[in-house]
Amino acid sequence: MRKLGYWLSTTNHKDIGSMYLWFSLLMFLAAGAMALLIRVELSQPGRILLEPNLYNQMVTMHGLIMIFGAIMPALAGFANWQIPLMIGAADMAFPRLNNWSFWLLPVGFGLMGSTFFMEGGAPNFGWTMYAPLSTTYGPPSTDFMILSIHVLGLSSILAALNIIATIINLRAPGMTYHRMPIFVWSWLITAFLLLAIMPILAGTVTMLLTDRHFGTSFFSAAGGGDPLMFQHLFWFFGHPEVYVLVMPAFGIISEIIPTFSRKPLFGANFMVYAIACIAFLSFIVWIHHMFVTGVSVEVKIFFMFTTLLVAVPTAIKVFNWTATMYKGALTFETPMLFAIGFLFLFTLGGFGGLMLGIVPADYQYQDTYFVVGHFHYAIVTGVYYSIVAGVYYWLPKWTGRMYSETLGAWHFWLSTIAANLTFLPMHFLGLAGMPRRIPDYALQFADFNQIVSIGGFLFGIAQLIFVYAVIKVVFFKQGEKATAQVWECAKGLEWTIDSPAPHHSFLVQPVVTKSVHEWD
Repeated sequence: MRKLGYWLSTTNHKDIGSMYLWFSLLMFLAAGAMALLIRVELSQPGRILLEPNLYNQMVTMHGLIMIFGAIMPALAGFANWQIPLMIGAADMAFPRLNNWSFWLLPVGFGLMGSTFFMEGGAPNFGWTMYAPLSTTYGPPSTDFMILSIHVLGLSSILAALNIIATIINLRAPGMTYHRMPIFVWSWLITAFLLLAIMPILAGTVTMLLTDRHFGTSFFSAAGGGDPLMFQHLFWFFGHPEVYVLVMPAFGIISEIIPTFSRKPLFGANFMVYAIACIAFLSFIVWIHHMFVTGVSVEVKIFFMFTTLLVAVPTAIKVFNWTATMYKGALTFETPMLFAIGFLFLFTLGGFGGLMLGIVPADYQYQDTYFVVGHFHYAIVTGVYYSIVAGVYYWLPKWTGRMYSETLGAWHFWLSTIAANLTFLPMHFLGLAGMPRRIPDYALQFADFNQIVSIGGFLFGIAQLIFVYAVIKVVFFKQGEKATAQVWECAKGLEWTIDSPAPHHSFLVQPVVTKSVHEWD
């Protein structure tokens, strides 16, 4: 058992990747517990467990922790583990910086978690932090939340710089850009996206801080500012941030589906172009979050068309994944089950996004549970499913042992039934007019809310199966020993190297001699 000092100072990309993944799991459990508290309160009309202010704190912290504490670190864990292995590098370009970028996360979330114990409680204005709720009416703990966001943003920027430097400079001889796996490409584009948007969030929350304490009026109409400017700045960060979460997920799925289809990825070059196109379009769609704020008709039409245009490169990716499976020798191990679940349910969530992108329809859907249902289909059955698929896919390579396929199948089917039971009725609640972010509601919404709460608890139970399956392999070394190939069906589908680099050596670089990722 390694000592704490080792983990504090390690520069091994595999160890740091593992730390990211374990930290992410803890944050998933914490944010998931908050979601279940929310669902208890909403299981029937009237107050049950949480008074309104505490309910709003749960909503705020659930969103912030799930996005910045669970999903982003999990994806960073995959990047740390896999990118050096896939490009033939001995480690990340800046190993000590890599260590620092991870340990900033516990510091940031320590600050954020401490807000629960402060006067006035944790921030209670929603994870979007809209002014003037966060400026004039925010509790004192808001300042600690702002500081924690700066720390987390610094962690993301450092990690993104490290990933870009690694991919550009440390590729093995013969690993050309056209030979790079789609997973590596997805992270290269995502890293540039992170560098573009994280300073915007940092500047926005700094303006929020100066409005609170230094007499500025960036978001105060009384001083000549505009509360709507906060929304513009936040969503100019916020919508590309959604694709920061989604694009590495695309990369994971693009590794799994070809393996269990026994075919190379169909149209790999178009997959990369589609990711780059989505990254570009993500900067010119933010107004679709603000259609009801009074922007001009011309602006609404432009942003409606750009929003709908994102569906084109996304549809290319869905088509290519489907074409890869077409006439393939498919098997349905757990990673493939989650990948197919991702394909269907993420597409379903995407259709909800198309509905929200149409201006006249958005007037009905805005700030209702339809938006909540759409977003959770995209993030839970999209990004989270890809993370789980990636863990099952690479866990045998990481640990040398196979997980239990029985537990994996139970995890998938329970999760899928529960996810649809939870998030599909939210669309109907929204269409019927139930607003989001409320602790109580009219009696007419009670039946669907009971179904949603039951589904939420079933989904939570299903994730405990996942935790058990992983712990069983990692800590108790239970499970069959994995072969060198791991997935027998993957023969010939992964690039091979000769003269592999010794452990912790930057002097000997492997040479790529074969790559099925090479584009036609």
